[in-house]
Amino acid sequence: MSLLAARQLSRVYRSGVTGRDRRTVLDQVTLDMSPGECVALLGRSGCGKSTLARLLAGLEQPDAGEVRFGGRPLPTFGKADWRAFRRAVQLVFQDPVGAVNPRETVAQIIAEPLRHLRGLTGPAAMEQIQGLLRAVDLPADAAGRLPQQLSGGQLQRVCIARALAAQPQLLILDEAVSNLDLHLQIQMLDLFARLKADRGVSYLFITHDLRLAERFCDRVLVMDDGRIVEETRVGGAFALTSREGRALQNAVLPAMPPRRAMAG
Repeated sequence: MSLLAARQLSRVYRSGVTGRDRRTVLDQVTLDMSPGECVALLGRSGCGKSTLARLLAGLEQPDAGEVRFGGRPLPTFGKADWRAFRRAVQLVFQDPVGAVNPRETVAQIIAEPLRHLRGLTGPAAMEQIQGLLRAVDLPADAAGRLPQQLSGGQLQRVCIARALAAQPQLLILDEAVSNLDLHLQIQMLDLFARLKADRGVSYLFITHDLRLAERFCDRVLVMDDGRIVEETRVGGAFALTSREGRALQNAVLPAMPPRRAMAG
């Protein structure tokens, strides 16, 4: 059984005074995520990747089709089901500034899922917070800082730590390492790989960077103009054949360090 599945998802955004101006952002998208699997969703800006991420995380509703978790459609969920889903599926956005409360400290930001989803408070929560800060390579004293006292890369790592605090089964990473430098990108991929090996965490890794997808993922989906236009497994003579896939594969990007650096 799939961990998370999309069936014929479509999403239309309406604009204008009467709402008659329509833009189809997703067009009958179907995908399956298995436990312990890492899937890359590739595509250029505006192709619908982030909209799909929000639908899969239950933050928006589709205009057609459905999202299923553990074989059950999300609209059938009760309060307890939604609580379990929120813990199991975590989304890390591309923009960390818009994803946090600027008046909360780092400790308060990370403590939120610990309190609401795992029932941890006080010293037990603080122990978890310090462990999560170490995991994302932030100093212990970062716990007392406000978001505006951190760099963009540091704040993104806080958002990753907050998502990991829920001990999710699936992490949806929406360009979540794009604004980190190459060293930190590799470090985060190494952390995600350890969680995959140790806890069976699944990942939907949304990116436009094929290098990262090849390094970390089992399977690649290519998205263009609201549709999935190609699917292939990573490994061996890996090559993309769709027009959009070839454009992404031919993009000139800096060379990645050898794979063994991920364990360093």
